Amino acid sequence: MPDSAPWTIGRLLQWTTEYLQSRGSDSPRLDAEVLLAHALGRPRIALYTAFDEAPPEDARAAFRNLVRRRAEGVPVAYLVGYREFYSLRFQVTPDVLVPRPETEHLVVALLDLARTRTDPAPPAIADVGTGSGIIAVCAAKYLPGARVVAIELSRAALAVARANAAAHGVSDGVELVEGDLLEGLAPEPRFDFIASNPPYVAAAEFDRLTRDVREHEPRDALLAGARGTEVIERLVPQAAERLNGGGHLLLEISPMIHDAVCEIVRAEARLRLGETIKDLARLPRVVHARRAGD
Repeated sequence: MPDSAPWTIGRLLQWTTEYLQSRGSDSPRLDAEVLLAHALGRPRIALYTAFDEAPPEDARAAFRNLVRRRAEGVPVAYLVGYREFYSLRFQVTPDVLVPRPETEHLVVALLDLARTRTDPAPPAIADVGTGSGIIAVCAAKYLPGARVVAIELSRAALAVARANAAAHGVSDGVELVEGDLLEGLAPEPRFDFIASNPPYVAAAEFDRLTRDVREHEPRDALLAGARGTEVIERLVPQAAERLNGGGHLLLEISPMIHDAVCEIVRAEARLRLGETIKDLARLPRVVHARRAGD
């Protein structure tokens, strides 16, 4: 294509896809589309009918800046300020992890278990380490009447979760609590479900994370310690104490620590280990346990 050819949407996407691929992006076409749609202030789907359109210079300048920062490793979600999760749009900042598709397996399991309860009372749910609030907000939105407590140690992350609860109209259904796991809660309440996507990256694994994760996402929300199970080791007995009889514990994990997490659960006499939920790659992703009946 000659240099004088116009920079149409189609040409911008083609060039940017190749450029981001050369800089290590694992989804260069998607990255290019999301960033260009954001620079243009349009839905991404609108790009597909406008390939021959040449955007104005101000939009192209904004797009160039976004592409430069993406090539430096900044996650797309931080650049545009949001991420889609479970068909909902969530505000995302560098204070919280970028929501990932793997966590949807936990949300699906939580909703399915809650909907099949025989108890007519609304479920009581704790989301431990809520981050951006995706688990708590989905629970409150899709389980009307549920009492949801979202716990987070980071005050900055809690502010993001609060904004997301408001954006999805569930502020009244989600109680936000600043605290370290379940330690800061009063002796009551107890819960029918405790769900968590805790830090589970081992120290030796951290340096092998992709650059955008390692350099830009909050380290404290990723790194658990030398083994990768340190936070889970603390959470499991706390959850066993807080669950009602027959209540459920759902933990998102790394496949590399699956066996170790199962042993932690088995060592807790008040819990019964259930079947692990696998992700689309058939890797163990969510450990499920149930509180023995009182």
